[in-house]
Amino acid sequence: MTGSVETDGLPIYLKSNANWLSAGALLTFLSSFGQTFFISVFAGALRADFGLSHGEWGGIYTLGTALSAIVMVWAGGLSDLYRVRALASAVLYGLAAACFLMALNPWPLALVGVVFLLRFFGQGMTSHIAVVAMARWFTATRGRALSIATLGFAVGEAILPLVFVSLMTVFDWRVLWVFAGLICLTGIPVLIRLLHRERTPQSMSSSGSSVGMSHRNWTRREAIGHPLFWFMVPTLLGPAAFGTAFFFHQVHFAQIKGWSHLQLVALFPLYTLVAIAAMMASGWALDRWGTGRLIPFLQLPIVVAFLVFATTATPAGAMVGFVFMALTTGANSTFPAAFWAEFYGTAHIGAIKATAAAVMVLGSAIGPGITGMLIDTGVGLERQFVWIAFYFLGSSALAWIGVRRARRDLAV
Repeated sequence: MTGSVETDGLPIYLKSNANWLSAGALLTFLSSFGQTFFISVFAGALRADFGLSHGEWGGIYTLGTALSAIVMVWAGGLSDLYRVRALASAVLYGLAAACFLMALNPWPLALVGVVFLLRFFGQGMTSHIAVVAMARWFTATRGRALSIATLGFAVGEAILPLVFVSLMTVFDWRVLWVFAGLICLTGIPVLIRLLHRERTPQSMSSSGSSVGMSHRNWTRREAIGHPLFWFMVPTLLGPAAFGTAFFFHQVHFAQIKGWSHLQLVALFPLYTLVAIAAMMASGWALDRWGTGRLIPFLQLPIVVAFLVFATTATPAGAMVGFVFMALTTGANSTFPAAFWAEFYGTAHIGAIKATAAAVMVLGSAIGPGITGMLIDTGVGLERQFVWIAFYFLGSSALAWIGVRRARRDLAV
């Protein structure tokens, strides 16, 4: 099925595209069980049960996540070949199995494999399939579709840490991972039902594709060989590396500030509400102005966020930091997928996005490892946050240079 309403008012748009948008939102929500904001909830319990330091746990997380990034380069291209309902169902079975393994695993070294599976099936493939589907299925309203489908990320960030931190006062942490696995399994029949008719079969993606720069569709090899890709790498790495590191060390961050962990996670719903607002606004803005004009400014709010986190002494101050972080996080849920589609076309968007996703997953591997090692060597998080703010300033400048050069070749 290829036809649907993309240009009418929002109520008609939502009604006409409900199944496809709901499938995307379901996948982004279920990806939560492989995302850092969820796994890090168990950081204290994991380090206590397995006798790990901050650096050791960070190293395990880095290695497992880096391995998932390597595999993503190949596996992400499968989204160009298979229907979403078939590929996503298989991936969700893998994610459920990873959750059960975390619950049952008795060996510290095996955590590398468990983290690999959680990150590959969760953060990697589940979220990748969702955003590639939206970027391919929608053209005129790509930004709007991405902003709606990626609400699952925001809902997961808002409710899962708070719920599971609260449940840890009643249940053993291993039991909670069994709950997570069962939720993943429950999502499979729902997904199949939503996608009993897919909007665009993957085998037809080339004929229904939209073009990018120079009025053509770029292959992954051509995209990687283009300077714009490399100018964008720091922008891809930054939020993945340092947003991940922030949530990864959330327990430690609360400790050095003198707050309880529950006080910190109680701020997550506000963070999520602002992220949702930024997500929806960014989708509308993308459809109106395109990613080229907007993406160089994407990371400026997170500069403010990390400077606030470095200096604040109160949860109220952290709340301000979360607001600014959410502005970047929300927009970042829609910008990258739309960016690759706009500049490189959609015929090979799965393979191109897989490479970009691998860069982001690699960033999420590097961030916790580096920050954990620095904590162990006496460099505090607050000092690190200042350095991170300057990193984002530099990545924004590089994105502006790269996009400015590439926009003249953009298809109009």
